[in-house]
Amino acid sequence: MTTQDYRRISTQFKHQIDTLVAIGVSLSAENSLSRLLDMIVFHARKLTRADGGTLYLLHDGRLRFTLIQNATLGIRLGGEGDRRIDLEPVELKKDNVCAYAAILGKTVTIEDVYESKEFDFSGPRKYDAITGYRSRSMLVVPMKNHLGAVTGVLQLVNAMEQGTREVTPFDGESVALVEAMASMAAVAIEKTKLLEDTRALFNSVIEVLGVAMDAKSHYTGNHIQKVAKLNIEIARAIHDDTEVFPDIRFTDNELEEIRLAGWLHDIGKVTTPEWVMDKDTKLKVVLDRIHLIEDRFTRAAEELKKTDGAAAERLLADLQFIREKNRPVEDMRDDDIRRLREIASRCLPVAGREERLLTDDELRNLVIRRGSLTEEEIDKVKEHAVWTARMLEKLSFPDHLKNVALYAVQHHEKLNGQGYPQGVGADRIPFPSRILAIADLYEALSARDRPYKERMPYEQTIGILRKQAANGDIDGKILEFLVERDIFRKFEEKYRNGNNGYAVRG
Repeated sequence: MTTQDYRRISTQFKHQIDTLVAIGVSLSAENSLSRLLDMIVFHARKLTRADGGTLYLLHDGRLRFTLIQNATLGIRLGGEGDRRIDLEPVELKKDNVCAYAAILGKTVTIEDVYESKEFDFSGPRKYDAITGYRSRSMLVVPMKNHLGAVTGVLQLVNAMEQGTREVTPFDGESVALVEAMASMAAVAIEKTKLLEDTRALFNSVIEVLGVAMDAKSHYTGNHIQKVAKLNIEIARAIHDDTEVFPDIRFTDNELEEIRLAGWLHDIGKVTTPEWVMDKDTKLKVVLDRIHLIEDRFTRAAEELKKTDGAAAERLLADLQFIREKNRPVEDMRDDDIRRLREIASRCLPVAGREERLLTDDELRNLVIRRGSLTEEEIDKVKEHAVWTARMLEKLSFPDHLKNVALYAVQHHEKLNGQGYPQGVGADRIPFPSRILAIADLYEALSARDRPYKERMPYEQTIGILRKQAANGDIDGKILEFLVERDIFRKFEEKYRNGNNGYAVRG
């Protein structure tokens, strides 16, 4: 062998090593299983100039078709391909060449499958008869993980001469290269499946938390899932925009952070008493205290009827007025508050003793101007943000999801620094937190299913949001973008058309 031959072989060997290293790096860097499977078969075919390739993964004691490619037939099934594979898994019987390779952990090379007597190739023959293809040379390599266990099989068909595309046997170099690559591929698949399984488990935990919240308070459960979906919808709309936000682009990991923050933003409400979350009347605690007042007024009216029928009628009219004012409103009138205070100041004989018609606490609840919560109950609700922070601190988010807790906790912060739980200002509220704040506010204002508030028309909702933007509470640029692009209306239509399940994946 001449020096030139050695140099040529050395150069070729270096190229093969460099190629394998590059393939190994690309396989280990890929976190999508479907893309990874595509890459494995693509690189294996490229290394060996194979016309076709099939990848099987071992599952439940059988080899399952996972990806099929064939250049001549224009076939691409599984992986990133558009079409799924609808073929029965291969039983682990030694008369099947792929099963044989998996059982014994041995590579098999065949020059012509039609001449083989060792294995049953009736299946490929029938397929060839249907498609007009001619399967000839074959290379079957078991894929072994870092423990040496077979996890799948890579099957390549019809190695071709470069240029002429004449079918040739798979040579020794091809076998060695594919064996080396198959081991790297098996480890990469195991790593990627572990990542996907971990992600699926994490999403399942979030889904369980959502279902648990729904069981505690259906309205809060609906709020969480709707905000989560609207939050990511807004982020994607901004990401796709090239006019208003030309410099805002989110990576896949950043979009995942935004999505998860939406699902987790109200998780601290598991600590909020149910009667506070769903307080549909002003007098409600565990039970609605209007019943105590009704009993008190009715007994007092019965006493009055004995001496003053007109006073009894007036008292029953006052009771009806209290029933009406027990329902929350957006802004109670001053006249109504004065009348409630006048009623509370009166004492009448009940069961032989003087008794105030309304207690101090009953009056304090009835004169709530907006909604159904007292200041103390509002503070109790606000505590959910603190509890959200404490709960999410216990989750070990990976580095690529490190901002999930920050975005989730900040959904009640305001750009003017008057929000909670920390009261930080615009300089410490990142863009995704601003998106979530608007999604949360819009859903809270526009919700149709809350027992403690009337349904608010779209125009009124937007009007309130614009006032909050003018006050420096929320990001006005984001809000106007959403209004001008009609993002809220489009989302509502999409949501009503069935996109309202608890699925948190994707």
